[in-house]
Amino acid sequence: MADANVEWHPVIKASELEDEEPEHARIGDTLVCVVRVDGQIHAINDVCTHEYALLSEGFCDDGEIECPLHQARFNVTTGKCTAGPAEEDVRTYQVKVEDDQVYVGLPKA
Repeated sequence: MADANVEWHPVIKASELEDEEPEHARIGDTLVCVVRVDGQIHAINDVCTHEYALLSEGFCDDGEIECPLHQARFNVTTGKCTAGPAEEDVRTYQVKVEDDQVYVGLPKA
């Protein structure tokens, strides 16, 4: 069942994503980090909750993305902060793939 409160936005081709290689996407004013881990595509907010840095410029290993600035770590599935100095989780977004196109679902305004 489709969620009427979600608006879907195309961000990247699934075939362009390499495992554990984060990609940056912008949807309006929202910065999103898209990453494939073990064949699953995830989308989280791209801005570290500790200090402004793009998580897509960090690296992903074992399902966690590390901030390039101070090495805070976040689970790409849940958004949970797994290592400081950040203390706040990052937001996660719904993802769907249709005909090789990755879509990220953002809440409707």
